Amino acid sequence: MLKIFGNLKKYWKSVAVVFLLLVAQALCELELPAYTSDIVNIGIARSGVEDTVPRYLSCETAAAMQAAEAGRENTLFADSYEAVDEGNGTYYVLKKDADIDALLEMIAAGFPDMTADNLSAALGQFCVSEYEKVGIDLSKMQSRYVLKVGGKMLLLSLAAMACTIMVGFFAARTAAGVGRDLRTKVFSKVVGFSNAEVEQFSTASLITRSTNDIQQIQMVTVMLLRIVLYAPILGIGGVLKVLRTDTSMSYIIAVAVLCVTGVVLLLFVIAMPKFQLMQKLVDRVNLVAREILTGLSVIRAFSRESYEEKRFDKANTDLMETQLFTNRAMNFMMPVMMLIMNGVSVAIVWFGGKGVDAGALQVGDMIAFMTYAMQIIMSFLMITMVSIMLPRAGVAAERIDEVLKTETSIVNPNTPVEKEFQGEVEFHDVSFAYPDAEENVVEHISFTAKPGETTAFIGSTGSGKSTLVNLIPRFYDVTQGSITVDGVDIRDMDKKKLRGIVGYVPQKAVLFSGTIRSNIRYGSEENEEEAMVRAAKISQSEEFILSKEKNYDSLIAQGGANVSGGQKQRLSIARAIAKNPKIYIFDDSFSALDFKTDAVLRKELSKVTKEAAVLIVAQRVSTILHAEKIIVLDEGKIVGMGTHKELIRNNEVYRQIAASQLSRADIEATLL
Repeated sequence: MLKIFGNLKKYWKSVAVVFLLLVAQALCELELPAYTSDIVNIGIARSGVEDTVPRYLSCETAAAMQAAEAGRENTLFADSYEAVDEGNGTYYVLKKDADIDALLEMIAAGFPDMTADNLSAALGQFCVSEYEKVGIDLSKMQSRYVLKVGGKMLLLSLAAMACTIMVGFFAARTAAGVGRDLRTKVFSKVVGFSNAEVEQFSTASLITRSTNDIQQIQMVTVMLLRIVLYAPILGIGGVLKVLRTDTSMSYIIAVAVLCVTGVVLLLFVIAMPKFQLMQKLVDRVNLVAREILTGLSVIRAFSRESYEEKRFDKANTDLMETQLFTNRAMNFMMPVMMLIMNGVSVAIVWFGGKGVDAGALQVGDMIAFMTYAMQIIMSFLMITMVSIMLPRAGVAAERIDEVLKTETSIVNPNTPVEKEFQGEVEFHDVSFAYPDAEENVVEHISFTAKPGETTAFIGSTGSGKSTLVNLIPRFYDVTQGSITVDGVDIRDMDKKKLRGIVGYVPQKAVLFSGTIRSNIRYGSEENEEEAMVRAAKISQSEEFILSKEKNYDSLIAQGGANVSGGQKQRLSIARAIAKNPKIYIFDDSFSALDFKTDAVLRKELSKVTKEAAVLIVAQRVSTILHAEKIIVLDEGKIVGMGTHKELIRNNEVYRQIAASQLSRADIEATLL
């Protein structure tokens, strides 16, 4: 909860405006019951007569009041009223300078043993009876009073509505800003993660946290500003109004509030663990769906549709059952709340009716008390409704905070080494183990890859070839030893600088939605047109690019779904070439090319890499025949190093690999 509120610090001005608007809205709504009470007590019961001292007196009442003063020195009546003679008869009218307080005291003396509320009602009825005797049009007076009070109520309602609309606007804008900020923070954090942190959370979980979890925070932020802030204002205001209206039935509200609080606490205890589980189950559904959709062609090829459907159905059903449990728990809340509210209404009518019957309470006051009671209960109900979302949002906030607090293991040095690098890569007794792994993937690796030379890596599957080259751009940091570029430890280099001199072509070619032009120029937007065309020619991509209607402006679908595997691989190679790096890393990047294209591409590539270090991970011996240095890996260790000829003659592991791919004649020719 505190983490959710913490996101609002930046928007304190908007929150302050929302708070002031909510106060204004509450004041408007809290005034409405008082006006309703006036309409009932005065507008209906007293025909709109507000006076407790009559402005008009009949001759009979005037004579009685004069008789009461006879023989006394008091001349209050004579000083307060004057006779008026009209066509309808004679009556008395209150003077403008009359002493109202003294008159009220004199008239009230005729109503002994009455409470303040009863006395006010009795005096009002006394005025009504006098006006009727005089012939005042009470119907017109009643209409005028109801319209006046009703007009005030309408204005208050319009003001409350305007406040509500403005609160909605500011709350929505603030919540949207919070969502935007969180998405930016999470995305920036995740982009800075090394592969170890990404694997720690899983891609599916990071997607859920960046979308579903932040959406939960955004929705709850709106609720916090519109309801959680408003409910206490309304509730406290309602209590103050109740205390001023009537205190004899306040215990009814106290009992209702205790009941509501008990229900909310019970639901929190029951539902909170399920809300925590729900977000994990959403992660699971996303993970399974992502795996199935990514591997759909393989699933179809092996006729495993029914198995995968069951796997997805299991994850989906687990989520559904958890959601059903929480929904049932929350659905139980609403009937209970309505029962409490209706019970409060019945109790107020029951005990209030007795008060009205005994003359101790006016009907309008009872209605006002009931309305205030409903407002108080409603404020608790609003908080309860928000409490449905708070547990899940609290879990979402914890999950987002977990990402933001995670420190990446690959960090920039405080004072990075600044120099012009030529690209000589050297491994010094390097060992590496993946996080939480018990054994090293590669061990005691030492070699040097010089500019102008090609260093190739070959070995059986799982021998650590890709892991080795992935250590150079610091996708992972070495566990033991060091890697240097021109004698500088890569951990002492700025990450951006290091990766800026590396042209990396991954094992699985990756393209981004956009155009062919944007993908080739992805490494540096400042690359000139000539560099892009040159890279396309060298990578043997130009032919299929020019065959397209829009050439370099042809669209590339997400993930390169609208180009073949070979075309995708060639565009990935073109992207690295266009960057003109000091170090080229080709991680089995020629596997989708036919032998002819492979040979031509490598021949053209050798022309532009004369001053760069080239590192190639290969499965095919034909790809690395002419490499100046071939490193043979087996179970993470170097078991051979040299040229193709040297290894054929002296290394059994390499000879076995070559024998499985080359003809005996080719191998014998090498031995000559």
